[in-house]
Amino acid sequence: MAKLGFLNTPGSADEALSRARAIKLVALDIDGTLTDGSIVFGPHGELAKRFDVRDGFGLTLLKAAGIQRVIITGRSSAIVNQRVSDLGLEAVYQGVKDKAQQLSAVAQQAGLALEQCAMVGDDWPDASAMQIAGLAAAPADAAPEIRQLAHWVSREKAGLGAVREFCEWLLEAQGKLAGLRAHYGLPDSES
Repeated sequence: MAKLGFLNTPGSADEALSRARAIKLVALDIDGTLTDGSIVFGPHGELAKRFDVRDGFGLTLLKAAGIQRVIITGRSSAIVNQRVSDLGLEAVYQGVKDKAQQLSAVAQQAGLALEQCAMVGDDWPDASAMQIAGLAAAPADAAPEIRQLAHWVSREKAGLGAVREFCEWLLEAQGKLAGLRAHYGLPDSES
């Protein structure tokens, strides 16, 4: 197993890996999860968010492995729409007040049980969705209460490779990482 992140499961590492193997859809927050949490404002509103290209490629790997990817975020931003379009994510839900309700609706629409859905979040507004998801994950610099809820916590900070690390861990847990590495001409990570 790749030595990525750490497991925060009260039961065992086996429980987190078992949860990971069932995942068919990954929902992510944006600010503080896919970005470092910084938002640049100008006199007319939001100007910029910083995204890590490695996180984006991790989401591309999930798609290649047949895992659906959606954004569930409390803020609304044209910048997020652009990033979602660039990555070809299946859906984006912005301005969401109740993330658990939204995750439930997404799962139902996809024909999945909540146990087949992961939620990656960083702060209190993500807690309700993380608590109902089959797998909860968080960046290393997430709020302490959120790290406690997570089954898996990255070693990397948000917006700096945390999502990529999660994607590789998930793909490794599902036995799909080696095939993707081979597709890119890379040796197996265990070699």
